[in-house]
Amino acid sequence: MQPSTLAVPGVQTLTPYIPGKPIGELERELGLRHIVKLASNENPLGPSPLALEAAARVLPELHLYPDGGGFELKATLARTLGVNPEQITLGNGSNDVLELVARVFLCGEASAVFSEHAFAVYPILTQATGARALVAPAHDGSRGPHHGHDLEAMTRAIRPDTRVVFIANPNNPTGTYLGKFELENFLRSLPEQVIPVVDEAYFEYVRKPDYPDALTLLSTIPNLIVTRTFSKAYGLAGLRVGYSVSSPAMADLLNRVRQPFNVNAPALEAARAALGDVEHLVRTVRLNDAGLSVLTKALTQRGLQVIPSVGNFITFDAGQPSGPVYAALLREGVIVRPIGNYGLPNHLRVTVGTEDENQAFLGALDRVLMA
Repeated sequence: MQPSTLAVPGVQTLTPYIPGKPIGELERELGLRHIVKLASNENPLGPSPLALEAAARVLPELHLYPDGGGFELKATLARTLGVNPEQITLGNGSNDVLELVARVFLCGEASAVFSEHAFAVYPILTQATGARALVAPAHDGSRGPHHGHDLEAMTRAIRPDTRVVFIANPNNPTGTYLGKFELENFLRSLPEQVIPVVDEAYFEYVRKPDYPDALTLLSTIPNLIVTRTFSKAYGLAGLRVGYSVSSPAMADLLNRVRQPFNVNAPALEAARAALGDVEHLVRTVRLNDAGLSVLTKALTQRGLQVIPSVGNFITFDAGQPSGPVYAALLREGVIVRPIGNYGLPNHLRVTVGTEDENQAFLGALDRVLMA
């Protein structure tokens, strides 16, 4: 008997998440050096120096388990965000918290709603739990941002067995966002049995006046769960630490299935220190604003169709199947992200890097497209 036949039905046909290609892998495959990685929406400035110092201080204590409840980090987060520690659930990255949501609320008798072109983890979690995925078509550009979440379509997709609605704001990989008015109206219209999950992984990067802070809606939308991460703007992707904020009752449910010690000690300390380094966050956002503007203008000047983004990445239509363009960029020593698995077979997603990294990408792209 094949092991796959012993797995639960959802896992038998599940396609796992494929991360961006690591630098070391490309070095081994092609023998290249001086590789530019712009594939995984990482902070090109790296972590705050304060975060590095805090993580280093606990290294001599790695023989001890971390604080399983994350008391100090939750206390610091609570002060920073203006919430109570009882509302916070810590995760090994925000993906971990999303999985907790799926484990608590999804099963074979339930469904989950999310948008076309939404974050790839949502369908994976839904299928793994045996739940039914209800995918709402994205905007076609006539009534909202092309490829963005169409909340009217998502409302129509909801069924009596729907338990979770996943909303990425801004969305990865399109970089599109929902405004405060439309998001709030949508959340208030949901049936009481539906758990809305607003994924704000790129919250710190958005500079739009109508972009909502979903935490402000927690007091009036009892089922709401908001997830955020330290992997992006705070530059701690390698340590894996994220969190959700919800009602204490929701947090209690999530913590019932959370693994003990799911956030390691260096991550707990680094995240806490990162919250205190406002200057590093400001530098990060300024660099991103400048780089996003440069990439948007440069790609547009090259006649490539760009999806307007408010995150730390930009997605563009290569005008041809993206696979060969991606492979050619790898040979140039530049790693970006093909997103055919998101239903965008001609598109590539590029992280905003440093000025030198952005120029290296544009130069490599010119050589590839001319060839």
